[in-house]
Parts: sequence; C-alpha cells; structure tokens
Amino acid sequence: MLVLVAPGQGAQTPGFLTPWLELPGAADRVAAWSDAIELDLAHYGTTADADAIRDTAVAQPLLVAAGLLSASALGSPAAFGAVAGHSVGEITAAAYAGVLSEADALSFVRTRGLGMAEAAAVTETGMAAVLGGERDVVVAHLEKLGLTPANINGAGQIVAAGTMEQIAALEADKPEGSMKVVALKVAGAFHTHHMAPAVATLAKAAEALAPADPALKYVSNKDGLVVATGADVVARLVGQVANPVRWDLCMETFAELGVTGIIELCPGGTLTGLAKRALKGVPSVALKTPDDLDKAAALIAELTV
Repeated sequence: MLVLVAPGQGAQTPGFLTPWLELPGAADRVAAWSDAIELDLAHYGTTADADAIRDTAVAQPLLVAAGLLSASALGSPAAFGAVAGHSVGEITAAAYAGVLSEADALSFVRTRGLGMAEAAAVTETGMAAVLGGERDVVVAHLEKLGLTPANINGAGQIVAAGTMEQIAALEADKPEGSMKVVALKVAGAFHTHHMAPAVATLAKAAEALAPADPALKYVSNKDGLVVATGADVVARLVGQVANPVRWDLCMETFAELGVTGIIELCPGGTLTGLAKRALKGVPSVALKTPDDLDKAAALIAELTV
C-alpha cells in the first residue's frame, strides 16, 4: 500500500517553490490562491529570504500551496491507500483526501497561520529537536525543564517546545543518551498550551467549512488513528494546534496497514528521512523539485501493477 505524506513547518527553504512554478498552469494557480488569501505566495516561495518565510503566517500557507502543487502533479489519488500530514501538512492531506477543497484548505491554513502567529507573539517561544536517547528518558527530562514534547516523531527524534529560556536550558543540559539539540526554523512553541488562543480562532473558521468524508484512509497525527469522517478530520485540525504531534504513532499505523512505499510531497525530505529509520526497507521518494516526479511515477507504477 502506497502512503502519501505532507511535511510540516520548518521544511521550507528560500526559493523552494521556484521550479514548481514552471509546471503547466502552476503559476496561474498560485496567483489565484494568492489573490484569494491576500498573500503573495509566488514571492515568498521564490525570492523571499529565510527570515521572511520563517514567519508562521507565511510559512503555513506556502507549505500547503507547495504540497497541493506537487500532489496534483502526481495525478489521481487512486494510487494511494492512505494519506497523512505532519502538523500543518494535515491540511494538505485533508485536501488530497477530498475532505476539503483546495480553496477551503488555503483559506483555513491562512487563518491557522495568522492565529498561531498571533498566539506566538504573546511570549517569545520556540522549538528544538532532540536527536537520540530513549523516548521516556527524553520526555521526562523535557518535562523537568518545563518544556513540552510537542512532536514525538519516532526514529530517535523528539521536538521540544517552550519559552526561549527553556530552550536555552535544554541546549545547555541535553537529556541523557541524546546526541544533540537542534533549533528549528519556526517562530513559536507550536502544539503546546501557548497555542490555545489559536484553537478558538480555528473553531470559528471551521464553522464555514463543509467537509466531505475522506476518499482514502486519513491517518491523524493526534493519535495515529484512521479517521472516517470529514467532520472528525476538521475537529482534529482545530484542536491539533495545541496538542502534541504523534508522528511515531502514524508510522506505526502505516506499518499495520501494510505500507509498501511512501511519497512525500514538496518540500520533501523530513518525513521520508524518519521513515527510512523507523520503517526500514520501505522504499520512499521525497518530492523536492519536479525532477523527482519521474522517481515517484516509477514507484507508483511498481507498487500498483
């Protein structure tokens, strides 16, 4: 079974959207999306610098737009048995599964980005990845420092979130058995209580949505469960901004479902990297540029004969 995955915030790099805009019709689609959400996606995806696209209100719509462009270049969702997204990537996944229209996905993620940016402005917060170490040992150490294990990603990676003072304390005092602590390119302590104000904002925005039930298995990073209804998907999208991401449980679900291959949407690399360590032997393709589409097509053809 092929699984499609969509990356989350921090995967963006300056200029990453540039080659995708050369695909037929892509520039026009992005221009229309930009007008609809009042954000120049083409500018931020091509010429803006790292600091500009680190802004939560910019990064999140940009990532969903890139995911949707690369997903459409793959063709019909019928080749895939399941879909999942990491953090904001869940909105991309919801659109690919038919839960949300592209227009609704972009509108919703714009509201999400603005709401989370506003919540992040209250207190100076951030996130850092802890690489290596036993999960329980790392989590206990984070909690001792007042940090939240905001992303439990599996494959020896847990992302801590909290105030910048707490992040600095973690960098000075790594958990036992861990190799290093790496600061992430995000502008807030996402998936923690610091994001609670954004939940109310998203709940209000969700009232305008008319979600359909997923057309393929939708794996939620709240708990790794397969979600059957569109209403449940949207409810989880709302609450998830203040709850930890359990990507480790998503990968366990992929294994239980019999995953035979994984394709990661643009800007790919992070989730396939985790899968190579946690789902050993499962082939994967990360879509970084349109040049990777041929490799993805080959994997799809091989696994859907």
